[in-house]
Amino acid sequence: MSDKQIIKPQPISGFPEWLPEQKLVEERLLRIIRREFERFGFTPIETPAVERKEILTAKGIVEKEIYALSRLAAGEGEDPSTEMALHFDLTVPLARYVAQHFSQLSFPFRRYQIQKVWRGERPQAGRFREFYQCDIDIVGNGSLSALNDAEIPCVIHSIFSQIGIGRFVIRINNRKVLQGLLEIHGVPQDRYQAALRAIDSLEKIGEEKVANELISDAGMAADRARALLELLTTAPDLDALRRMDGSETLRRGVDELSEVAAGLRALGMPDDVWRIDLTIARGLDYYTGTVYETQLVDNPEIGSICSGGRYDDLASNYTRQNLPGVGISIGLTRLLSRLFDAGLLKPGAQTPATVLVTTMDRRFLADYLALASELRRAGIDTEVYTEPKRLGDQLKYADRKGFRVAVVAGDSEFAENSLTVKDLASGAQMRIPRENLVEAVSVLVR
Repeated sequence: MSDKQIIKPQPISGFPEWLPEQKLVEERLLRIIRREFERFGFTPIETPAVERKEILTAKGIVEKEIYALSRLAAGEGEDPSTEMALHFDLTVPLARYVAQHFSQLSFPFRRYQIQKVWRGERPQAGRFREFYQCDIDIVGNGSLSALNDAEIPCVIHSIFSQIGIGRFVIRINNRKVLQGLLEIHGVPQDRYQAALRAIDSLEKIGEEKVANELISDAGMAADRARALLELLTTAPDLDALRRMDGSETLRRGVDELSEVAAGLRALGMPDDVWRIDLTIARGLDYYTGTVYETQLVDNPEIGSICSGGRYDDLASNYTRQNLPGVGISIGLTRLLSRLFDAGLLKPGAQTPATVLVTTMDRRFLADYLALASELRRAGIDTEVYTEPKRLGDQLKYADRKGFRVAVVAGDSEFAENSLTVKDLASGAQMRIPRENLVEAVSVLVR
């Protein structure tokens, strides 16, 4: 017996590791997302997994959430630490990218980016330290039409309609509307962010606790805090909001929100998949206009499955160019974990192949390999079972991995220039002429 010490493998908290059948679901969703991003004219980019620390910390991000890079060891007199850290989102890398390549890009710049990001936060249900984000942004040079704000939800509608997760609604608001209402209700400007963060937590903690936070953190009088919450949670009347006195910011926000709503209707968005919701605040400081959150209608407890918004100046820390933009992000890893847990997405096969060519008699191995090659040339994903096992074991393998069809041939089949094709779902099988292989399998897998 070997004296080699065995290191017991253990999961790393916050770093998900999908099983094959789950990974195949993730890959299917990635294909849908990528296809729809490109259908709307978004161009892929990829930035390094690392950025310089000064880039990542320029917008005041909490440094304890950033993973810095260092070497495990260094030479004598060398410092193992580096000036690099893993990116925690894709917005900061986009800002740096646009500033760096400004003269080579065409504006409005429409990009999508699908990459992993890393955050040093406490792992919990639906929260990870490593996860995929799928982002789209439209960045303007000096100005950017509000019609772009209307197009972003259309992309999301196109994606989620194909994934098969049930009914969803994209909730839309404008930060200027909220800031104008805060102004009218007597909130000092230096308390706006505290008030917005309180409003952003409304669904999590309820109206009573939000009212208390508005009183304690935003300095609101109790009656005004409750009046504001009543206004926010009532079905919005944009005309009535526009007539309210006391805030030019409110009027501009209502105009922008109305323009986005008109754009959505012009773009053909169904009325039942979006709505204006004045409680949508988005806690991040850099949003300045339109904000979005997407929620499952029948499973609201899952929370927001996609969010984003408009920002006045993407890259002010890295360039003097004024670069307004609008974007949205799908946190794919978080979304998948919640959908798996809720049973809304069910993993299926453990293989992308639909056909298994079995090997009954290894004298005919070259023939089995030729059958698989013929199926692959016809565009049918196929695997050959290469191990010397009994046919029954091979069919058990096929069933466990989720193949749809098995091709079986032995002495009698090859003598008659025929094959047996087995439908693994129904158990039915048929003997076919060898030359009809592609046609017969195509009928079963389509």
